Amino acid sequence: MISRRQLFKTSVAIAGAIGLRPAQQLVAATPSCATHNFPSGFLWGSATASYQVEGAVNEDGRGQSIWDTFSHARGHTFQENTGDTADDFYHRYKEDVALMKSLGLRAFRFSIAWPRIFPNGTGAPNPKGLEFYDRLVDELLASGIQPFCTLFHWDLPQTLEDKGGWASRETAYAFAEYAGYVASRLSDRIQHWMTINEFASFIDNSYGATSTMAPGRHLSRAELMQTRHYAVLAHGLAVQAVRGSAKRPVQIGIAESISGAAPAIETPEHIAAAERAMRLLNAPYTTVILEGKYPQEYLDSLGSDAPRFTAEELKIISSPLDFYGANIYSTSQVLAADNAQGYVKVPHSSSYPHMLSNWLYIAPEALYWTPKLMAKIWGIKNIYITENGCSAADALTPGGKVLDTERVFYLRAYLSQLQRAVADGVPVKGYFLWSLLDNFEWARGYSERFGIVYVDYRTLKRTPKLSAEFYRQTILKNALV
Repeated sequence: MISRRQLFKTSVAIAGAIGLRPAQQLVAATPSCATHNFPSGFLWGSATASYQVEGAVNEDGRGQSIWDTFSHARGHTFQENTGDTADDFYHRYKEDVALMKSLGLRAFRFSIAWPRIFPNGTGAPNPKGLEFYDRLVDELLASGIQPFCTLFHWDLPQTLEDKGGWASRETAYAFAEYAGYVASRLSDRIQHWMTINEFASFIDNSYGATSTMAPGRHLSRAELMQTRHYAVLAHGLAVQAVRGSAKRPVQIGIAESISGAAPAIETPEHIAAAERAMRLLNAPYTTVILEGKYPQEYLDSLGSDAPRFTAEELKIISSPLDFYGANIYSTSQVLAADNAQGYVKVPHSSSYPHMLSNWLYIAPEALYWTPKLMAKIWGIKNIYITENGCSAADALTPGGKVLDTERVFYLRAYLSQLQRAVADGVPVKGYFLWSLLDNFEWARGYSERFGIVYVDYRTLKRTPKLSAEFYRQTILKNALV
């Protein structure tokens, strides 16, 4: 067996034979960790959402959102928690941008609170609401951080919900009006725009059978399917509104919770089954946006409850995008099957590992197979991982530190699969860790922490966790650490 020393000397000799200088010979011959690197220019960021971090719900003319109403009604959130104060990002954004800069973040994904801009959903805009985002964007740019703006992350103005909410077609047009106005004011400094975050979360989980999210309404199956359609119509109208109102050419996309499918065993038949599953699992949202049509299998499965739509609406819904943002936490494992669908999902057993959140099953392969299949099925050229992260039982040590080694384990495992994807040529351009800060986690209130920065909810003191240092080093080296 050849020794490592002999291998090194042979490598130097080969490098010299092809004309490399001594320093280049050493680089060529020395075993490296290049296989762990991310592409040059890979964009590292983090993410938050307005209602989860901002607080200041009654300041500067902000109107009421459905989450204000929902969280103040008894029994809807953990221990009746609300986002009234949250992380007080509205007042502490400069401190938090300084934290981002210290971590080396190159980008920050935030959402704009629709009720701050249009307190009544439509009508006259609120100048003071927009001024906050003016200041935030300027602070980010001054710190060398690219702003990525999400126009809707679930805080629908309550006045629009009172008129039917997302179950009303008029809400789609109100959203486009709001999107166009914001783009007309901020597109001189914001290059990247996302229309909507996670359709299923604010449609299926808000108007469906369980309705654990605001506004907590229960629609019939037919009404719910139509509401899904109005939501993707809102997206398409907003894409057109942003393009028509922007002060310069901008990049427009979405941040969607893709229903991933990964082959339980990586063989050709199971990989093909995962492809079929991805397209059908995402039929009501991603598939219609990217293909301009609903899969017939989806429509057939709904029967008389299928949504009503026109060819013109499908054209609007499929307005071209510049990138597709994928929120990825887990995935379904699938196997090929001799059935009408051609696949079967493998159910999670009681022993399947998960993080503190009981829904967050650990599946690092999600960051390989989900973007890989997105690119293959729909030909997407620019993908961003717009959310990925995990909850953990974080606690301060007596010395005032948070040693969240389980989050470091999670991130290292997932990022290794993302690095595998980009090494295989999957067009992922950047990664946004969820979340920068511990924050209000919707119905779960403050019971679960997703941040890489610990927030003491009594004092609002920020304490970077061990995972923050892990992420800082990953960004610094542009490689797994």
